[in-house]
Amino acid sequence: MTSTAAKTSNLVQLHAPIPKGCEFLVTPDALAFVCALAEQFGARREKLLAKRVARQKEFDAGAKPDFNPATKAIREGDWKVAEVPADLLDRRVEITGPAEPKMIINALNSGAKVFMADLEDSLSPTWERVIEGQKALYEAVRGTLSFTSPEGKKYTLNSQGLAVLIVRPRGWHLPERNVTLNGKPISGALLDFGLYFFHNAAERIKRGTGPYFYIPKQENAEEAQLWADVFAFAEEYCGIKHGSIKATVLIEVITATFEMHEILHALKDYAVGLNCGRWDYIFSTIKKFHARPECVMPDRTQITMNVPFLKAYYELLIQTCHKRGAFAMGGMSAFIPVKGDEAANEKAFAAVRADKEREAGAGHDGTWVAHPGLIPVAMEVFDRLMPEKNQRSKLREDVKVSAADLVAVPTGTITEAGVRNSISVAIQYTAQWLNGNGCVPLFNLMEDAATAEISRSQLWQWVHHGASTVEGHPIIEELVASWADQEMDKLREQIGEKAFAAAPYDRAKQLVLKLTFDNNYVEFLTLPAYEALA
Repeated sequence: MTSTAAKTSNLVQLHAPIPKGCEFLVTPDALAFVCALAEQFGARREKLLAKRVARQKEFDAGAKPDFNPATKAIREGDWKVAEVPADLLDRRVEITGPAEPKMIINALNSGAKVFMADLEDSLSPTWERVIEGQKALYEAVRGTLSFTSPEGKKYTLNSQGLAVLIVRPRGWHLPERNVTLNGKPISGALLDFGLYFFHNAAERIKRGTGPYFYIPKQENAEEAQLWADVFAFAEEYCGIKHGSIKATVLIEVITATFEMHEILHALKDYAVGLNCGRWDYIFSTIKKFHARPECVMPDRTQITMNVPFLKAYYELLIQTCHKRGAFAMGGMSAFIPVKGDEAANEKAFAAVRADKEREAGAGHDGTWVAHPGLIPVAMEVFDRLMPEKNQRSKLREDVKVSAADLVAVPTGTITEAGVRNSISVAIQYTAQWLNGNGCVPLFNLMEDAATAEISRSQLWQWVHHGASTVEGHPIIEELVASWADQEMDKLREQIGEKAFAAAPYDRAKQLVLKLTFDNNYVEFLTLPAYEALA
């Protein structure tokens, strides 16, 4: 690495070395653009985050989300989003993964229609990974990205047939402590978006595509409007034609479901669709109503897309999108192939196939997979059930969803196996995240921050509302701590002492237990974990 960069202006400062080979990205001009974004929009972002806190207090006091009477005209009006670019008309299978060289190459070469390069949930945001991810994206845009594994295997991009690239920046809540403006950390989202857009927007357009983004963690239309204003400012600053940016918004917070028309309307010059971010959505539902004992949920494995509140969510999303000419994207099935285990593979393939048949049959225009080996399964389903490029003509006017439907608590049981799984997943994922890895295969599932958030949030809910397992175990602090020790002993025996010592499992366990036992529910696991990343 080079020496730590000097102050770039009187306002913006870097507090970490620029990774070697990435100096061409973190230039004074690029930082001036990021600084302009932060100056223009940083205060609005902070006000919106403060509004989240205020609204959470209302939920804690018993309020429930509802459709806003003041925006009824938008919901009932006759309007559409802007025209969808040609290379986004067929999105039947999308693959996602962290913005890392090997992943980017394999995903773009995979045969999927779209690759979402992730700077958010599946990327642990160490400074090195954030900036090296930007370098990999820069090279991918220009077709020059290559990677050589430690074993000497070389990976390069195909000359044609690549998936369309979409980039996901971090959510509004995450800071970037290594870049400050007037002494305060800037928004991680603005850094991620700003560096990628500044270096690649014109090049993407020159190559016949565009600067495309997935936008995460939106809670309401006001937050979407902030992104719309960021997009407009960025296009004008960089001399890019208005509306060149195209965004797909992840509906992964329960409050956003009540404002899907409004979110598309705020972004109508830019929006091409909404996506069912199911794992974050489940997490958000637990989070928003964590203080309410009547909202305690059963084991995570019992909260499938067929439970009433999730069925209402995805059907309303499809209806909303298609009314507005936008895409309704399905979500991620977390199952992944298991090397050398045919029985496990067949089970995974069957689960993914059933999930994708549900999505295609309901009217989704495409879906997500986490592993290249699942692309043929998902592709076969959508080819069979969606012969056209998309299903935007399927208006789903039969769907009738009430506010009560969207907040109906799923029924089920809490089991010892479910509690132990939540303990193990939360600790194992957090340890890998602290070790710089944000995408972790555990128990034949691909876990990212969203699924880890479900696990640790359910533990909090069960402990603080006096839940018990069906086997008769009261889920109290002493029991969770004891089972955490037992699960770590199992892991140590399973992976060996050397591998166990290579990741900060003890530190992760302490953090997960602290968050679980704290009377004050912490909104995001990744916020205290980010402070520990150094």
